[in-house]
Amino acid sequence: MKKHILPIVAIIILIVSCEKDDICIDPVTPQLVIRFYDNDNPTEYKSRTDLYVWAEGKDSIYNDVSTDSIALPLNPAEDFTIYHLSSNDIDDTITINYTREEVFVSRSCGFKYNFNTLTLTDVTNNWIVSTEITNQTVENETEHIKILH
Repeated sequence: MKKHILPIVAIIILIVSCEKDDICIDPVTPQLVIRFYDNDNPTEYKSRTDLYVWAEGKDSIYNDVSTDSIALPLNPAEDFTIYHLSSNDIDDTITINYTREEVFVSRSCGFKYNFNTLTLTDVTNNWIVSTEITNQTVENETEHIKILH
């Protein structure tokens, strides 16, 4: 009997000492990805220079960058987010409307939001020539909106 106690105690200690890793490695709420395209050749990316981007009432997200794509967080507390895009001191405003879907990721990560049925309203067209939604669901960080300039 005594020789069975030691393995049983060792197994119990091993089981009790094991605990699930509480580090969140799963993706969190995805960001909206906007790609910039050349209006003269709509299949070619075109960088935007001196780009400043900020959400209505918030600090800037991008300051003086030159890029052909940006990733922007959407507001999970509202059904819309208003962004200001300024390039070479010319401002445009874009309102992104969506429905929110709360998704349980894991115990360590908690919940994330997916954003569905994207629509664009109130787009000013100062340097933006046109916009197109290429993916209406923000579940991962692939292109969602195409801006031609």
